[in-house]
Amino acid sequence: MRLRKLTLTALFAALCAVGGFIKIPSGVGSLALDTVPALLAASFLPPVFVGIASMTGHLASAMYAGFPLGPFHVLIAIEMMIILYVFARLHKAGRHAGKWIFFVIANGLLAPLPFYFLISPAFFVGAVPAILVATAVNAVVASVVMPVLAKAAAGRFGVVR
Repeated sequence: MRLRKLTLTALFAALCAVGGFIKIPSGVGSLALDTVPALLAASFLPPVFVGIASMTGHLASAMYAGFPLGPFHVLIAIEMMIILYVFARLHKAGRHAGKWIFFVIANGLLAPLPFYFLISPAFFVGAVPAILVATAVNAVVASVVMPVLAKAAAGRFGVVR
């Protein structure tokens, strides 16, 4: 059972890294679908493993992009781990509307907040719209795919708790 959890965690982390390659051009920069696999992992993995997959996936995606924020990506990865852990807990508790609201607010507004103090208020104000749009796009894609994927994969992965 432990090997199955680790394998699925590695699979979803790799899919997060691949999602970083899928860029959607926008007026506020390019948006990536790197969080969608981590959100989908909530249907298959325990919350801790979902957090680990999102953290690992973010670091791999940031590495591909050349670590534009340098060591701050470690902070972002930790934030992602916590946010996706809570998201998965809400998913397992059956709070299906609340998990999406939490994810958009936590990832789109609260996660960039430390950069207000660490970098500058101007960076925060400039980054929040792009992060909020990227969060919303990831949430919409995952919310459409999640029920279909869960239904299609029902019984194939076994019970991974």
